Amino acid sequence: MSNDITIIGAGLGGLTLARVLHVHGIPATVYEAESSPRARAQGGMLDIHDYNGQPALQAAGLMEEFRGLILEGREATRFLAPDGTVLVDVPDDGTGERPEVQRGELRQILLDSLPAGTVRWGHKVGSARALGEGRHEVTFADGATVVTSLLVGADGAWSRVRPLLSDATPEYTGRSFVETYLYDGDTRHPATAKAVGDGSLFALAPGKGIQAHRERGGTLHTYVALSRPLEWFTDIDFTDSAAATARIAREFDGWAPELTALITDSETTPVLRPLHALPIEHRWDRVPGVTLLGDAAHLAAPNGEGANLAMYDGAELGKAIAAHRDDIETALSGYEQAMFPRSAAAAAEGAQLNDLLFGDDAPQRLITMFEQGQ
Repeated sequence: MSNDITIIGAGLGGLTLARVLHVHGIPATVYEAESSPRARAQGGMLDIHDYNGQPALQAAGLMEEFRGLILEGREATRFLAPDGTVLVDVPDDGTGERPEVQRGELRQILLDSLPAGTVRWGHKVGSARALGEGRHEVTFADGATVVTSLLVGADGAWSRVRPLLSDATPEYTGRSFVETYLYDGDTRHPATAKAVGDGSLFALAPGKGIQAHRERGGTLHTYVALSRPLEWFTDIDFTDSAAATARIAREFDGWAPELTALITDSETTPVLRPLHALPIEHRWDRVPGVTLLGDAAHLAAPNGEGANLAMYDGAELGKAIAAHRDDIETALSGYEQAMFPRSAAAAAEGAQLNDLLFGDDAPQRLITMFEQGQ
C-alpha cells in the first residue's frame, strides 16, 4: 500500500495539517493509534490565541465553526492565596483575544471537516524506517505497513517518527500534574465552584499549586502541580482513588477546604501527568521526505501554547506544501526554518512562566506581571 502524504497522529496539529491540505485539494491519510474519536477524553479547556491558533483555523476555513464553540465568560482569571483569600480577580469583559473552547469539541470540528476515511483509527505505529530517495515505510503494531513519499510525525511527546530526524528524547522537568474532575460544581460543590469563579483559578505556592478551570456544564477540571521527583509519585497507588487523593492533598495541609476539595472530592480516578520536555533549541538537519510538528517537534512544559503551536505548525506546513507541490523539499525546508526559532522562543517563555508559577517567590512575581499586562 502506498500514499503520497502520511500523517501520524490525529491530534489537533495533524488534523489541522490534513484539513489545510484538503482545502488546497491535496489528499492525505492520517493514522491514529486510538480506536475511535471517542476512545478517550480529549483534555479540558484551551485558550485559542489570535496570533497562532486562530490564524491556523482561518487557514483551515473553520473560523465560523470555531466561534460556535466559544464558551463566553471563560477568560475570567483569579488568583487565590492558600487560605482562599482572593488576590486578583479579573472578569471576562468580552475584549479578550484568547477565547476558551473545549479541546474535544475543537478536535471534532476538524474531524468533521475531513473527507470520510481520511483518518484510519486503530493504527498504532511500531516503527518507521527510511527506504531511500525520500520514501519511508511505517510499520504498525498489527504488522501492516504503509510506504509514503512524505511522512509527517504529529504523534506527540513519544513520537515514533522523531528518531528518523533526531536522537533527542523528552526529559522529566521535575514537576508533575495530578488531574481531577468535579462535576456539576455549582450544585454539588458550591463553595469550590465559587472559589474557582467563572474561568481560570490559580492558587500557587513555591513548588506546588492548584490550577482549575470551569468547563461546560459546571465541570471543574483541576491540575494539581507538585515539584517532586518521579520516584516520589511511584510510591502512590493511583488506582486507589481515595488513598491517592488523600496523599496528594496532604501536600496542601492548611489550605482552604474549598481549594483542597478540588483534590479530595474528585469524581474521577486521579491521573498522574508527569511533565516532560525536549531541549528548548531542539532542531534537526533536513532529511528528505519526513518532518515533525507539535509536541513531536518541540515538546515543552505547559504554557498555554502547545495546542496553538501544533495547529499553527499544521497550517504552516499545509500552506508550504500547497505552495510548492512540485518541490516538497523546498516546502519542508521553509517550514522547518520558520518553525525552529518560533518553537524555541515559545519554549523559553514557557520555562520562564513555570518559574513564575512555581518558583521560590510564587505567586508574587506572576501576579505583578499579570497586573501589569492588564
